[in-house]
Amino acid sequence: MTKAAAKKKDVKLTETLYQMIRTPVITEKATMGSQYNQVTFRVPLEADKATIKAAVKALFKVDVVKVNTSVQKGKLKVFKGRAALRSDTKKAIVTLAEGQSIDVTTGV
Repeated sequence: MTKAAAKKKDVKLTETLYQMIRTPVITEKATMGSQYNQVTFRVPLEADKATIKAAVKALFKVDVVKVNTSVQKGKLKVFKGRAALRSDTKKAIVTLAEGQSIDVTTGV
């Protein structure tokens, strides 16, 4: 493998990692998880626990103990008399090793 091909593969891998972690979830419940070394992220529906764990390890340089995921099904909402279906969303609650933390307010 040439040096250029390796760099291109590394760039593609990095883009994939950034796509795995979309946004941090900043809610009261998610913030309360910080006392248990937990950080909550919104992730794509097709993301699995292993790729989420690898992405958090690579992007934030922390040790991940475990990853819990949940899918919130979209619900029907009515706005100005028009009904629309919200899309499904997936959250990942990442538990970090003791003594490690991620400051989600600063970004990556």
